[in-house]
Amino acid sequence: MSLVLAVNAGSSSLKISLFRRFADNAAYPDLLLSSSISSIFAPPAKFKFSCVALQHRSLNEKVDSIHDHASAFTHFLDRLKEASVDLMNIKHVAHRVVHGGDYTSPVIISEESYHYIKRLSDLAPLHNGSALSVIESAIRTLPHAKSIAFFDSAFHKDLPAHVATYAINQQVAQERGLKKYGFHGLSYAFILRAVAAHLNKAPNTLNIIALHIGSGASMCAIRNGQSIDTSMGLTPLSGLPGATRAGDIDASLIFHYTSRSPAGMSHDPSISKDVKVTEAEDVLNFKSGWKALTGTADFKEITEKADTRPLSDPMCRTADPNTLAFRIMLDRILHFAGAYHLALHGDVDALVFAGGVGERSVELRRAVGESVGCLGFAGIDERKNSQVNDEEGVIVDIGRGDGRKRMLVCHTDEQLEMARECSLANEFWV
Repeated sequence: MSLVLAVNAGSSSLKISLFRRFADNAAYPDLLLSSSISSIFAPPAKFKFSCVALQHRSLNEKVDSIHDHASAFTHFLDRLKEASVDLMNIKHVAHRVVHGGDYTSPVIISEESYHYIKRLSDLAPLHNGSALSVIESAIRTLPHAKSIAFFDSAFHKDLPAHVATYAINQQVAQERGLKKYGFHGLSYAFILRAVAAHLNKAPNTLNIIALHIGSGASMCAIRNGQSIDTSMGLTPLSGLPGATRAGDIDASLIFHYTSRSPAGMSHDPSISKDVKVTEAEDVLNFKSGWKALTGTADFKEITEKADTRPLSDPMCRTADPNTLAFRIMLDRILHFAGAYHLALHGDVDALVFAGGVGERSVELRRAVGESVGCLGFAGIDERKNSQVNDEEGVIVDIGRGDGRKRMLVCHTDEQLEMARECSLANEFWV
């Protein structure tokens, strides 16, 4: 039996799925079980273990012994053995790595590739470090299996030069790799394939605007099956705000934010402050976003408290931080949706919501739908929109079916996308 373990390490979570590969049907790996571990750094961690095609009870427990990603992975393997899974049958461990730098296709982890990914950790501080921790654990505990890195940035490898290039000294930019990379690529690859199948179109003919909205949020314009623009850039920080990320800001803001001068940034050496990269990244990656505005990183909690009704007066102000956070998110989404609609010359098959917030927030989908109707998108069907999670299937059409541009929700699956790519790559199975 050939098994593939697909591992998706978040900043404080770990999602793992186990698949069986069939050589004669490699494009469709069979899901055997899935697991999720959350609150890793706030014990007790929450551990879920769900068997799909194995005779073993599901688990939902709190675990005090989990204190980092490595111990979370070890706990999962212990539960796997209890489910009578022979670890020797795990041939490959597929790891989601957010930033791949110059890597544009999956790579087997070697000493060289490991250290290259490690050097990129500063560009994806919420994710690359946790992925490396699990990679180390997998190599140690499953030495017979190949650990393979699958990169979120690879999906955007063919971005046009005018999109990927920043208006800075190009000699410095090229020497240091300073350009737009883009992320959430595994999700976008899954969305592309799923929407193409739903619309009965070849992936290389599909034009969509895709939204992966979770605690990390981004958007992508896809033309003829290729990414032509995306909201994240050199790092996942730019673009849409997230749970703790600021999103797009004026680059000089961080100097004013950290200044010791009561009046803001000062050029007086006696009161000016040298802002180190680590401090700026800490503020913008970990101390910003919805949580900085509202006190919570839970977008569902925000929408429950916010006034999400359409604005009768776009100039109106609000004193409620939850309403403000919701309107900021909506504003930034519409900013990119309009730009990408233009980039696609209005030839758009669908606008697609995915990710934890995109798949669950009825209010955000409704607000976006009401705003993009002027671009020719189908109106939101309230019943369909409110019952997305009750519908079977990967794709749910939430539009009114009036023949206009589609409004879709995709239940994205980055682990399945990695397992599929791994299963199809013959070079990994020789």
